[in-house]
Amino acid sequence: MDFIDYYKVLGIQKNASAADVKKAYRKLARKYHPDLNPNDPQTEKKFKQINEANEVLSDPVKRKKYDQYGKDWQHAEEFEKARKSARRGQQGRQTYSGDATGDFSDFFEAMFGGSGFSGQRRKVKFRGQDYNAELQLNLMDVYTTQKQTLTVNNKKIRITIPAGIDDGQTIKIKGHGGPGIEGGPPGDLFITFSIINNTTFKREGPNLFKTIKIPLTTAILGGDIYVNALSGKVKLMVKSGTKNGTKVKLKGKGFPKYKKEEEFGDLILTYEVDVPTNLTSDQKRLFEELKETNL
Repeated sequence: MDFIDYYKVLGIQKNASAADVKKAYRKLARKYHPDLNPNDPQTEKKFKQINEANEVLSDPVKRKKYDQYGKDWQHAEEFEKARKSARRGQQGRQTYSGDATGDFSDFFEAMFGGSGFSGQRRKVKFRGQDYNAELQLNLMDVYTTQKQTLTVNNKKIRITIPAGIDDGQTIKIKGHGGPGIEGGPPGDLFITFSIINNTTFKREGPNLFKTIKIPLTTAILGGDIYVNALSGKVKLMVKSGTKNGTKVKLKGKGFPKYKKEEEFGDLILTYEVDVPTNLTSDQKRLFEELKETNL
């Protein structure tokens, strides 16, 4: 297997911080995403390498193994065990006399693929590499459950995205990572969602928040108003004497709860009394009359 320099793939230095890794990955993942470059095998290959690089360098444990063992980092534990066994002489005729600081692949070939054990080749199965990907969606895209087709490792997979999924949430797609080695099981695909709020609501879990203006006359005298919720328009009755900053909860008018069919959070509204400006002379006269009543 050819060595791939994951630092070069992401365009960062070997001493890059975790934040640098994340920033570089997000920038390149957006640029080389297959959905933005359809029918381009080179871009697809580049996108795969970017995900592999991020999967390793964003994990401190994997990154340490990669820095030490290079392309054989996934077999670091097996290497250490085999090297200790070899030193204790527990491998019988299956020994390795090479330089342990050299190419670790030579060591693995000697330990696991050589002619030991009466000339029979011993195969060691290893689980495939996990892949990490980021998927950007608008908030309204996850208001309902939807299906999307993704291209992973040159294969198209169809996934279901449950309504109510949160920003930064990660889901696992089992068996869609890298292929196993020597017949080992494939790795998994981990998709992290980046949810862009393209609405006028603030979201906190399944609850939505919004500030709406009401006329001064409505706040004083009361009256009906109409508010746009995600599910449609809602008619509200404003009580007379409503104060600025009053909060109203609309139960079940918020965002879907993740993996809970037909369950929604609440919509919390904050009233902001709209004080009029640029009054006409008649309007000013009316307020003057009210002023005289000591209101």
